[in-house]
Amino acid sequence: QDPFIAFHLDKALVRKYMSPLLIGELAPDQPSFEPSKNKKLVEDFRELRAAVEKMGLLKPSCAFFILYLCHILVLDVAAWLTIWYFGASTVPFLCSAVLLGTVQAQAGWLQHDFGHLSVFSKSKWNHWVHKFVIGHLKGAPASWWNHLHFQHHAKPNCFRKDPDVNMHPLFFALGKTLSVELGVQKKKFMPYNHQHKYFFIIGPPALVPLYFQWYIFYFVVQRKQWVDLAWMLTFYIRFFLTYLPLLGVKGILGLHLLVRFIESNWFVWITQMNHIPMHIDYDKNVDWFSTQLQATCNVHQSLFNDWFSGHLNFQIEHHLFPTMPRHNYWKVAPLVKSLCAKHGIEYQCKPLLTAFADIVHSLKDSGELWLDAYLHK
Repeated sequence: QDPFIAFHLDKALVRKYMSPLLIGELAPDQPSFEPSKNKKLVEDFRELRAAVEKMGLLKPSCAFFILYLCHILVLDVAAWLTIWYFGASTVPFLCSAVLLGTVQAQAGWLQHDFGHLSVFSKSKWNHWVHKFVIGHLKGAPASWWNHLHFQHHAKPNCFRKDPDVNMHPLFFALGKTLSVELGVQKKKFMPYNHQHKYFFIIGPPALVPLYFQWYIFYFVVQRKQWVDLAWMLTFYIRFFLTYLPLLGVKGILGLHLLVRFIESNWFVWITQMNHIPMHIDYDKNVDWFSTQLQATCNVHQSLFNDWFSGHLNFQIEHHLFPTMPRHNYWKVAPLVKSLCAKHGIEYQCKPLLTAFADIVHSLKDSGELWLDAYLHK
């Protein structure tokens, strides 16, 4: 029930699609609550959810998102004007790349808002604009993002259910339990005891340019998502038409690669700081609130942190209320903290650089756990 309420705006519409899937109902004498879940915590969270709705915290500010989109478009134009006015020498070229990298990162946070249906009251309006933002501004498919991201939200950090931790065990040994299990099984796909070092090579700099860049095209063609492909092509056509006269073919390919490199570093550090250092394990089928809190942490609020992370410094609140517009996270945070305190659940919030460092520390720790189990168990 809690995930269903969290993910959908129009519950009645979704129930119409779900009705053919009904296979039966529990008899009156059957237990309706799973023993692995904390009943009192579930009830308290549902009271919190009701209070959030009553306070209007799920209602978006149109002005916020319009201004946010405008600032992305201004940066996009500024990047082109920089090369057009100052020429294609090294300094203007690098300045333009930084501006375009910022556009890509910020458009990534904005498409995330539309993907989570947190901008408009109608689901279909969010879906339409989502295709424009992720497709035309970023050159990526909305269907690919939806396919992966909602699995992540349903079961964050649950191995074999959250695609964001699929890098275990091929590239990294993640989480204390899974790392030890890998060592006991004598599996070694990589030298995991050095993963906190090679993370800097195959992690932040490589994810977007070397993996996402080609995989998204494979995804849309394989699944015949032709509308998404058309939106993606509008991004590449616009990019090449506007920069080709200024840079030539080699210059434009170099600019595109550099922009993806900047975007990749930005994206990986921000998205992983809230999850990699947290609990990673098989799904234990605990309640919605506990599932989200054990897999997420926050980063301190500031104007810079909010902008730099697209408000994903409030990852806890975002995971509990995925359709909540991000400008309201700070308002619900004290209520979430109180509920955590009441039930003895840790609410982690840390400085930005500490959050970055914790990614590396957690990789080092799990790598050492793997090595110890690999050698001695």
